[in-house]
Amino acid sequence: MLIQYLADTFLEATSQIYRDVRFMGRRLVIDGCNLLHLLYFNSGLDQNHGGEYAAFEDVIEKFVIALRDCRITPYVVLDGGTDCTDKKLETLTQRAKDRIIKAHRAAAEGSQERILPLLAKLVFRQTLDRLEVPVAQCYGEADEQIATLANEWQCPVLSNDSDFYIFELPAGLLPIDHFKWEAVEQCGSQKYIPCKSYNTSSFCIFFNIQHHLLPTFAALAGNDYVKLQRTSWAQFAPAGREKPNRLEGLLCWLRDFQQPREALEAALGLMGELSKKSKAEVLQGLSLGMAEYQIPPSSYLKMFFIHKVVPPFPAVEKTAGLVPHWMLLPLAEARLCGDILDVLQLRRMPLPTPVDHGDMPSACLTSRPIRQVMYGLLLGKAKPLQVEERDREGLELKFILVQRTYKGVIQRLDLNSLDKADPSERLQVLLEALGVPEASLNSLPPQLRLPVAVTCYWLQRAQPPPDQMMLKALLLGLTIVDTWRQRAALHPANKQRLDVNVVHAFNQWQLCLKDSIQLNQVLGYPLPEPQIARLYEGTFVHQLVHVMKTGGRLGSLLKSDRSSVKRYQTMVFIVHQFYTQETSKSSETQKTATAPQRQPLDDLTADLQQMFTLHEDEEFVTEANSAVTALEDLSLHDLVSVRTRYKTKERNNRCKIPEMSRKEECRGLDII
Repeated sequence: MLIQYLADTFLEATSQIYRDVRFMGRRLVIDGCNLLHLLYFNSGLDQNHGGEYAAFEDVIEKFVIALRDCRITPYVVLDGGTDCTDKKLETLTQRAKDRIIKAHRAAAEGSQERILPLLAKLVFRQTLDRLEVPVAQCYGEADEQIATLANEWQCPVLSNDSDFYIFELPAGLLPIDHFKWEAVEQCGSQKYIPCKSYNTSSFCIFFNIQHHLLPTFAALAGNDYVKLQRTSWAQFAPAGREKPNRLEGLLCWLRDFQQPREALEAALGLMGELSKKSKAEVLQGLSLGMAEYQIPPSSYLKMFFIHKVVPPFPAVEKTAGLVPHWMLLPLAEARLCGDILDVLQLRRMPLPTPVDHGDMPSACLTSRPIRQVMYGLLLGKAKPLQVEERDREGLELKFILVQRTYKGVIQRLDLNSLDKADPSERLQVLLEALGVPEASLNSLPPQLRLPVAVTCYWLQRAQPPPDQMMLKALLLGLTIVDTWRQRAALHPANKQRLDVNVVHAFNQWQLCLKDSIQLNQVLGYPLPEPQIARLYEGTFVHQLVHVMKTGGRLGSLLKSDRSSVKRYQTMVFIVHQFYTQETSKSSETQKTATAPQRQPLDDLTADLQQMFTLHEDEEFVTEANSAVTALEDLSLHDLVSVRTRYKTKERNNRCKIPEMSRKEECRGLDII
């Protein structure tokens, strides 16, 4: 609220507050979480169809290139876990409730509600890593460390966060909204980014308040330590205002004070009758809120960025010994998600709220068993044995106690030495959580192994079960490496009406992948982490489903791309094998006499059969046979028999109807 009011009212209307700057040739400390959201939302990327990750990667890369063209050295700092004092619990809870309503409204009405797609943060981190941009993840909130590092290096901060309007930053703040990185200019041989710089001195001069009262202003405007009784600050706004604003009134009221203490005492007097105890509590809360804007003399981030020195973990008694030492470096490098700290320290897991209709069950339910395995790894035998998940039921926010899974291989592993555990055991934990045998993945490229394993898991767990078109779209989307550039062949997804069933199904898949990646991180990457922007595009798979539903053909997407055809073949084989084995197990257990309903993979089986019958291209047939021969090593006996049976049928059909195969598109396009 504070930043919106300052930016939209005072700061935008007053040239004395901002100073025009040609920024180049310097260090720049970047508020990573703020940049992540603003780059995505300000670029007009899709928010409701599961994310435009390839386009987002492109935006991030252009941003970094612009900085480097201007000889700007970026240092990106990310938030980590939640503050262990729980001072922000009420604020975070209210934000979660608001997101549930916004996510439902986006699904029901198709409106843009600034809901970040589920894998956008991972794309942001992976892209910065690929571009070798220095990144640090704090153990808690990053604001104080960002301000301290900027103070040490005498360089500005890039952010839109309201806190940086209060910190006394020697080189000032560069608000992202005024940082024109897409319009790099040149003066002589030097390129620069035109932007505006904010400094607290200009703010205080313009509003005629003492510089050391800025933290008092922030604390009285609203802080996380104490909820003040509603004070009508608007009454102190200048006369003649059509709509007096409380923050403007607060700034005018502060002009009469020289010291923070006297301002706080006077503020207590405006709150009406308070007991002595209540006054002391309010005063303490305000003092703690003000203290957050005192910049420490040094930041551990400086030594981390320059010398890769592992940052020390905060010495807080209640969390002592809960985070093993080996985790500190991957946490600082953002190779471990900050949510891990919430599980270890607070026994709590905040869950995301994707765009989804409130009538649907929470998409997070599908991946809960994966998280339970992670909780078992993180908590071991420790008590309590449950983790509190913040999730939704309908349009209501619920705090649900979830039991951790602690059985099998996990019982032989100890968190303090997990990094030294046998790689085969760590892989076993991951694949057992997904219910997929290792041998079935060996024929896949490394980048596809985790996504395909997740797809097998999703098929068994998703509710309602995904239909054949959803599965086919997903596998085809995983097949085509550069999905973003393939979108030209289809209609833009954001012009289509949102299909809430498709949204819900792919939300479940993305959350299964997200939680599996997080479990994979804790286990020390037994499988390669898939590069999301080059693997999955939410808008693209939505388009594929739409094209299939409206009777369109997809064959042109793989035209003349035999490697993509082979990838698709291999994934279909593996998913089919998994499905038939799981179905067989289920049938033996249930011993039911009722006929099974048609499942998504029945249609994919037909695709596989066509692969061996509809081509007279001998070179393609040879390649297809080679692919099947390789897969025979995985004991896919049922599919091998399909090949033999339908190859005989193919010979007969060629003799009887030779023109049949000529009418089909060549190069394996019939399998889609």
